[in-house]
Amino acid sequence: MFEFEVVHRDGAARAGRLQLPHGPVHTPAFMPVGTRATVKTVTPEEVTEIGAEIVLANTYHLYLRPGHEVVRELGGIHEFMHWARPVLTDSGGFQVFSLAGLTRVSDEGVQFQSHIDGSRHLFTPERVMEVERALGADIIMAFDECPPGQASREVAVAACERTLGWLARCRRRFGQLAAEDGRADAQTLFPILQGSGFADLRREAARRTRELGEWHGYAIGGLSVGEPKPTMYEMLEVAIPELPGGRPRYLMGVGYPEDLVEAIRRGVDMFDCVAPTRNGRNHAAWVTGDGQVNVKAARFRLDRAPLDPACDCYTCRHYTRAYLRHLAVAGEVLGLRLLSLHNLRFLVRLTEAARAAIAAGRLEQWSAEWLRVFHSQRKPRTERT
Repeated sequence: MFEFEVVHRDGAARAGRLQLPHGPVHTPAFMPVGTRATVKTVTPEEVTEIGAEIVLANTYHLYLRPGHEVVRELGGIHEFMHWARPVLTDSGGFQVFSLAGLTRVSDEGVQFQSHIDGSRHLFTPERVMEVERALGADIIMAFDECPPGQASREVAVAACERTLGWLARCRRRFGQLAAEDGRADAQTLFPILQGSGFADLRREAARRTRELGEWHGYAIGGLSVGEPKPTMYEMLEVAIPELPGGRPRYLMGVGYPEDLVEAIRRGVDMFDCVAPTRNGRNHAAWVTGDGQVNVKAARFRLDRAPLDPACDCYTCRHYTRAYLRHLAVAGEVLGLRLLSLHNLRFLVRLTEAARAAIAAGRLEQWSAEWLRVFHSQRKPRTERT
């Protein structure tokens, strides 16, 4: 159920196929984020249409609302959200970082105050495994502590140690739950490697994670959280050679186009990020040859061209820049949906193109040309809206 085959290699980059209980995922792959069991403003059918093969949901948010037992009672995450393809659930570890003002971290776990009603809850590694088992995703993530991108060495060491300690506890409880329900092939558990911007910590995290046993995949966390981009790329170059070559590598929370290209070049297989839909809700779109644009810009007022002539998404096939600008200026919800659809398809299409380039043995040439074209018309500009 959890087989990964590297079909093509080109330098450090790989094109592969990950088989999961709810279907295959062809890598490199971008996973749309459906935090609360929904990709914001987009239906599951539309997510399928853009070519996504796996989506991500968040354990912390679904634990609070509607509750993991509700999701279990209603048939699990797939049936609950009407999505037949694979699902990955994050553990809530990122919320330890993003909701730091509402949490208290100890070796036992994380005591947090609900951002919804102020109620208090304790997430331990064992509890997180129980919640993720109830949700029923194909891939579940171990509980981790994600320090800020500019963390001191002292903070990074503490988070790395705690994450490794929690990982051992996650593995034990995960195995117990699988034995109790007799469904060892229902889910797989991915570890998360921390270490901030310290090369030795990244190597140690990889080594000690491998020593805990076999894993069907590995996640690299604690990047794209405020550190400079060169640091992120450097940490990938440090960590990836320490991981088994026959397992998928998942870079958590990264989803800007240039970052995907640079990470694929370095051997990353899976990505997720809220950026496509968040940008869409803020009237921002990725456009070939123009980088990221604000569709409310006055220059689009009479523009009859599609948003991105190189794109095959529903939005670009049917609507003009002028119409999308009108929707944005008028505050119409349709505009947010159409931009989110485009941005999602932009990233899925990007990973499709990367797979083709790897298969053809020309990833380096393709990536250099893609980045050149993507940024070819980018220049400092103050756009009136």
